[in-house]
Amino acid sequence: MINKTIYSIFQQGSKTMFYSSFFFPKKIRNDVFVLYGFVRTADDLVDSMPQDKAGFYKFKQKYEQAQQGISTGDVVIDSFVELAQRKNFDPKWTEAFLYSMEMDLTKKTYDTLDETLEYVYGAAEVMGLYMVNILGLNKNAYDFSRYLGRALQCINAIRDIAEDLEFGRSYIPMSDLEQYDLESLDYHYTRQHPQRFSEFIKGQISRYCHWQEIGEKGYHYVPKRYLICVKTVSDMYNWTAEQILKNPFIVYEWKVKPLIIKILTTVIANIIDSTPQKTTLFPCFVQSQPQQQYIKI
Repeated sequence: MINKTIYSIFQQGSKTMFYSSFFFPKKIRNDVFVLYGFVRTADDLVDSMPQDKAGFYKFKQKYEQAQQGISTGDVVIDSFVELAQRKNFDPKWTEAFLYSMEMDLTKKTYDTLDETLEYVYGAAEVMGLYMVNILGLNKNAYDFSRYLGRALQCINAIRDIAEDLEFGRSYIPMSDLEQYDLESLDYHYTRQHPQRFSEFIKGQISRYCHWQEIGEKGYHYVPKRYLICVKTVSDMYNWTAEQILKNPFIVYEWKVKPLIIKILTTVIANIIDSTPQKTTLFPCFVQSQPQQQYIKI
């Protein structure tokens, strides 16, 4: 039985992740809940307004104590450390995750894609690495799982443009803005340059698509029973990307997320057809991207 605190943390977080995870076998589902409880707690500390710096560093200190075999009395941290040991997580993955969370306390903008990807590795790609071990997949799936995590973070950055601006930060490289002759992502500026902003969004989603396509090449490593959940998450992020592509300025109007009924009907569709096929992508995704986007991580 999953701890009530951990359950509540997950339930209040990502609806897509929460409802998709219910279709994992119970043992796997419990491990996913523990993982999400840990990462969500840390993320909430640095994403609160104002940011809870003291709370984050206390959380980090407790994690380090738990790593040394000291029970912290914090069910979220102690459960994660037990999971990490049982599933052989590389400690460097969690170090990278906490480093990226700490970056949220100090870094507001990213000049280049390489800078952004340094953050994305700890914030999202390591989640894919964790999941490979939780699901007991072949280690050859590591690179593909990192691309899936990277792709999801790309959509999060686009979807959350307005919210991030309230924090005075942006995860989208400044070099990308320069490419489309944009000086800012502030709504009062972009509405004066709608064509540039639309092309910019189109370019961001095209990048997402290519990362997603690479990640999906690893689907054949995922047993059909698990693929239902994995593919549902990808389908929901593709749906989010499509809504934003149709109306780029929607990112200033509301946080684009699928309704619970949309998630559940997608799960059912994937149960009916759980073959490891690629997600259906929409036309703009066939745009060419620089070849370096395809190199092995």
